Amino acid sequence: MSLFARKNIDELQADAFSEGEHSLKRELGPLNLVSLGIGAIIGTGIFVLTGTAAAQHAGPAIVLAFVFAGIACVFAGLCYAEFASMIPIAGSAYTYGYATLGELIAWIIGWDLILEYLFGAATVAAGWSGYVNSFLKDLGVILPPYLTNPAGELVQAPGSDTWVRKTEELTQSLAAQGVSIDSLPQANGGFNIIAALGIFAVTVLLVTGIKESARFNNFAVAIKLAVVAAFILAGGYYVLTHWGQSMDHWTPFIPQSTGPGAFGFNGIIAAGGVIFFAYIGFDAVSTTAQEARNPQRDMPIGILGSLIICTILYILVSGIMTGIVEYPRLNVGEPIAVAIDATGYTWLAPWIKVGAIAGLSSVMLVMLMSQPRIFYTMSRDGLLPPVFSRLHPRFRTPHISSALVGLVCAFLAGYYDVSELGHLVSIGTLLAFSIVCAGVWYLRVKEPNRPRPFKTPFVPLFPILGILSCVYLMTGLPRIAWERLFLWLAIGLAIYFLYGRRHSVVQRTHHQAHVDTPPRPTYTDEK
Repeated sequence: MSLFARKNIDELQADAFSEGEHSLKRELGPLNLVSLGIGAIIGTGIFVLTGTAAAQHAGPAIVLAFVFAGIACVFAGLCYAEFASMIPIAGSAYTYGYATLGELIAWIIGWDLILEYLFGAATVAAGWSGYVNSFLKDLGVILPPYLTNPAGELVQAPGSDTWVRKTEELTQSLAAQGVSIDSLPQANGGFNIIAALGIFAVTVLLVTGIKESARFNNFAVAIKLAVVAAFILAGGYYVLTHWGQSMDHWTPFIPQSTGPGAFGFNGIIAAGGVIFFAYIGFDAVSTTAQEARNPQRDMPIGILGSLIICTILYILVSGIMTGIVEYPRLNVGEPIAVAIDATGYTWLAPWIKVGAIAGLSSVMLVMLMSQPRIFYTMSRDGLLPPVFSRLHPRFRTPHISSALVGLVCAFLAGYYDVSELGHLVSIGTLLAFSIVCAGVWYLRVKEPNRPRPFKTPFVPLFPILGILSCVYLMTGLPRIAWERLFLWLAIGLAIYFLYGRRHSVVQRTHHQAHVDTPPRPTYTDEK
């Protein structure tokens, strides 16, 4: 059996438009798809990781990190748009890899996407809990730190009542400000119950149906965009009226390097890698291709539209935030709230927190929506057990896999720190994007005349640039992220060879075709 057996693209296209009890409902239009993309992209990147990436890696040059990550995403997004319009079926990069590079590569992508979405949703939930906990404090509800933080040592951030994880990076950052970390209040985390409950609530919503989930997402995205716009307007006005102070905060724009991944140009690349997983929204859009009403037209709109809008917003927010507050003070779970408090516009702070809660809720929803659909497709291909492709008889959603994903994700969100999860998600996302770019290039060479409703321009230049930029951002991530990635892939390969390869529908089809093909006659010279 061939490890690189490919799916037939014509059969995939036929299956994409089939109707029946085992088919997903086609309910999503172009606005829904753009909204889903924004729902996944605008979230932890703006509301949480912008602050930590600036404080620990890039300083005010966090703006350049978003620019570089956005450029890498443009190349990958164009490749995604070509595949999504040509193969409009659930499964995203997994399906694209199966149709171009073969089963083994598809399995690696699919297993990698589990890392991307499962750990990504847990990362978002950890950030979401910070804003919920801060909002509860405003209402007078004080929860102990061991119920609102994962296991580990905690310190109270200077000038704040926020508890943050005690790390070597934080120790060095505070020392540079003349603050000894041992002089700060100490505590221990236990289990982040708020994050776990958030995942549970979103999972229940997802089981009830795609239309209901999309409506909730549209509502949450509207609130989120309104709050981000309010921050840009209010924060931008503050920066313009306090220009001298903002220039001081932006100087030096690229702080001098203090070590690998800590400031300097290398720090910008490290920050780009850290915040990159915030851009997986257009990948999430492609997982819903089988639920789009007109995927050939609408998928490119959803992918590229959400990418362009969000990149502009990221650059504006990060620039304004570092202009308002000195970047070392942004190493907290709710940096936008800290920035607004620094402006004196205290009336806006509660609304910022509400917007962050709504915004991060939509990110959790999109990520937890995407993961079961990856399982759904892999299960229908025989690479995972049939239970993962079972649909609810009434809601027509993959309810069992959604529930299992929700349980595992709730545990991860409650037990692990946001930075530990974020590095894993970023490196997995970058790997998946690189393979998609390679797939577009390969298929253009292999099947140049195949109809493509949307075509990536300047092939092979753009796919090559996509691969190089993604790999370059991967090099900026810490060694521990690479080690965990290789461990995760090793576990996945073991599952593939022990189960997936033996039950693969494509392998059985290829084997049967080989058996049914009569042997070619052989001829010998007769004397």
